Amino acid sequence: MSENQVGILDGTTFMVCDRTGDIVPSPDAPHGLFAHDTRLLSKWVLTINGERLTTLSIDDVNYFENRFYLVPGGQDVYVNSTLAVRRRHTLDTGLHEDLTILNNDRQPVDLTLRVEADADFADLFEVKDATRKQGRHYRRVDDGRLVLGYERERFRRETIISASAPAELDDDGLTLKVHIEPHSRWSARLSALPDLPMPRGLERLTIPGRAARTGRDKHRDLLEWLDQAPRLESDWEPLRSTYRQSLIDLAALRFSPFLADDKSVPAAGLPWFMSLFGRDSIFTSLQALPFAPELAATTLRVLAFRQGSRVDDFREEEPGRILHEMRYGEMSIFEETPHTPYFGSADSTPLFLVLLDEYELWTGDADLVRSVEQEARAAIDWINDYADLTGNGYISYERRNTKNGLENQCWKDSWDSISYRDGRLPAFPRATCELQGYAYDAKLRTARLARMFWNDPAYADRLEREAADLKRRFNRDFWIADGGYMALALDGDGRQVDAMSSNMGHLLWSGILEVQKAAAVVRHLMSPALFSGWGVRTLADSEARYNPIGYHVGTIWPFDNSFIAWGLRRYGYPDEAARIAAGILDAAAFYDGRLPEAFAGTARAETRYPVNYPTACSPQAWSAGAPLLLLRTMLGLRSVGDDLVIRPALPANLDFVALLDIPGRWGRLDAYGRGPAANGRRGYQPAPQQLSGP
Repeated sequence: MSENQVGILDGTTFMVCDRTGDIVPSPDAPHGLFAHDTRLLSKWVLTINGERLTTLSIDDVNYFENRFYLVPGGQDVYVNSTLAVRRRHTLDTGLHEDLTILNNDRQPVDLTLRVEADADFADLFEVKDATRKQGRHYRRVDDGRLVLGYERERFRRETIISASAPAELDDDGLTLKVHIEPHSRWSARLSALPDLPMPRGLERLTIPGRAARTGRDKHRDLLEWLDQAPRLESDWEPLRSTYRQSLIDLAALRFSPFLADDKSVPAAGLPWFMSLFGRDSIFTSLQALPFAPELAATTLRVLAFRQGSRVDDFREEEPGRILHEMRYGEMSIFEETPHTPYFGSADSTPLFLVLLDEYELWTGDADLVRSVEQEARAAIDWINDYADLTGNGYISYERRNTKNGLENQCWKDSWDSISYRDGRLPAFPRATCELQGYAYDAKLRTARLARMFWNDPAYADRLEREAADLKRRFNRDFWIADGGYMALALDGDGRQVDAMSSNMGHLLWSGILEVQKAAAVVRHLMSPALFSGWGVRTLADSEARYNPIGYHVGTIWPFDNSFIAWGLRRYGYPDEAARIAAGILDAAAFYDGRLPEAFAGTARAETRYPVNYPTACSPQAWSAGAPLLLLRTMLGLRSVGDDLVIRPALPANLDFVALLDIPGRWGRLDAYGRGPAANGRRGYQPAPQQLSGP
C-alpha cells in the first residue's frame, strides 16, 4: 500500500481506505472492503453538512482496528474547529465503524451526517486488471437496511449496510440527523456485512470458514498468540521491535481454510494475495517453525487435502502436485481464471516434502507424518514423472494454460525473471537451479521418513540413490566453470542459462551444492555485484536485465535473503550469514519493523536508507517470517534427536540475543548468544550447546 492508504485485515477479509477512513473510488488505488476475493464496498464516504473531513491523526491500534481523529471541512490557523470526529474501524466478518462526534462548543449543534455507499463486487483480478463485470447489480432498502447486491447466473454476493441510530436509507447510502448539546457527544455504529453463499454445485470450493474465530475477543487472541511465541531479549531495540512486528503480522495474515477448524495457515500478503498459496505458506511455515509450529501442521494438512489427483490442463493440475493458489471470486467460479485451485508452480511439491520432514524433526509429531504418507509418496511420483518434462531427470516447467497460466513457475514468477546474461529469454521448458536443490532435499528427507515412520527401507534406499545421482549430475550440468558459479537454469535444449542470480543461494540451504564449489558461490553471493549492503539482489548488477527496482531482476527480497543466510550457516559460513542478517535487520528498522515484500537493489553506499519498491505487498507472510529465520540462523538452532543444538554467530552490532521458551519436541528451552565484540574478537565461534528437554 502507498503512504496515502491505510489498511486493516482479519484473515481473508481486509479493507484499504484513504487517510480519512473513506473508501474513495479511484482507478489508481485499490480502495475497498474485500472478503474472499470480492470487493464488497467500493465506496464509503462520510460527510458532515456536505463537507468531507480533515485528518488530524491516525492510530493503528491493531491489525484489525484503526482509529481516525478528524475535524469537518478544511481548517486553517485562524479557525479552531469546535467539532471533533472519531472513526473507529474494526473487522469482524465485515466492517464495523464506530462513529463519535464531540461538540466542544458552548452552543448546541444540529448536523447532517451522510455516508455514500456503493459496491461494485469486483473480483480481485478485475480490480488489478480494470476489467468489466458481466452480471447484474441491484440495491434495495429492506427492513431498515440497505442491501447492495450482484448476481450472475448462480453466483450472488450482497453487502448489507445498517446503522445503530435512526437513519434515512436510500439506494446510495444513509443519512443521519444529529443534535448534540454543548460539551456533549453522540455515537453510533455503522456496519457493512457480507452475504457470500456458494453457488449450487460448487460447494467443493468451500469458502474459508470463520465460525471458529468470528465474535472472538481479537485483543485476547493476539495476546495469546504473542504469549505462546518465544520471548526475545536483545541489547538492540530495533531487533526487538522487528521481532514483535513480525509476530503481529503473521497473526494478521492467519486464516482458517476448509479442514483447518480453528487452526490457521498464513495468507500470502496484503493487498493482492490474501488467500492460500502453496509456496508462500510452506516457506512461511518453515521460517516460523521455532516460533509457531502449528502453522506448519495446518499448512501440511490443508495442502495434502487439496493435492492434485488428475490431469487438468486448464488448472495445470497433475496427480501428486501441490497447489499454487486458491481463489473464491467470480472469475474463478466461472473458470475465467483457473484458481479453483491453480497448480502452476514447480516448487510447491518438493517444498511440501521438505516442510513435512522439518516439521517432524522439530516437533516429533509422527502421527502427522503417518497420516499423509500417501500424499508424500504421490508428491515424489510427481517429481519423478510429471515434473521431468525433458527426460533429463530435472524438474522443469512449461505452462499448459497459455491464456492465464504463469509463464515462470518458480518463486521468481514474473515474465522476465529468467534470462541469459545478455538479457535474452530462454526457451521452454525451463529447469531453474533451485528447483533441483529442492528435489534433492525432498528425496533425502522423504527417505528418512520412509525408514523411520513408514517401515519401508527399500523405498528409502531408492530415494537416497536418486538424490545422490541428482546431486552428481546437477553439479556437472549447472556449473559454469569459467565463472565459478551455478547457472540460473537449463533451457529447453539443456543449455546453461548463465545469468548470475540469488537462486544459487538456495542451493546452500537445500544441500545439493558440492562442498568444493561452495566457496566460489559464496564469494559471488557476497560480492558487490549481488550483495548491496542491505541484502543479496535477485539479479547481479552485471547482468543485462538488471534493474534495481525490477520485480525479480535486481530488487532485494527479505525472504530470499533469510534462506540464503540459513544455507550459509549450513555450509560453514557464519560471518557471511551474519552480514546478510545485519543488512536485512538494518533495513527493517527503516520500515518500523515491518519488512516489505521487496525493496530496491540500490547499493547501500549510495543511500542511507533502503529505497522502496513501488508496489510491494506489506505486510507479506514470508517477509514477516524472514526475521524469524534470521534469528534461528544467528543462534544456530538445530533439532538433533530430542535435543536442541545452539551455535550462535551474531552480527558485529549485536552484543547479546536470548530467545526464551523455544517450543519443540524437547518441550520449551532457552537459547543465548553473544556477539563478536562481547566475545573479545571478531569471528569467535563458541562451541555448540546441546540442550535436552525435560
